[in-house]
Amino acid sequence: MHMTKRDKLIERLLQRPVNFEYDEARSLLMRFNYSEENRGRTSGSRVAFVNSETGHIIRLHKPHPANTLKRYQIEQLIEELLKQGVIKP
Repeated sequence: MHMTKRDKLIERLLQRPVNFEYDEARSLLMRFNYSEENRGRTSGSRVAFVNSETGHIIRLHKPHPANTLKRYQIEQLIEELLKQGVIKP
């Protein structure tokens, strides 16, 4: 079976790697019809990913100076995607 880029990103996310990057999270979410929105002058590093079909919102802080997500952000991302039923445990 051929694994798609999305499948590989899901598999990698579920392994909870210490080096999962924000760009990988954004790429994965976009494959589930989420778009990145960081409107407003005060939004700073807070970013909302909004699903164009369901309106579901996943909020993340953009990591800096590194591009790597923190452990809690990975857990939060997995939890939200599981709740929405877009990934399976």
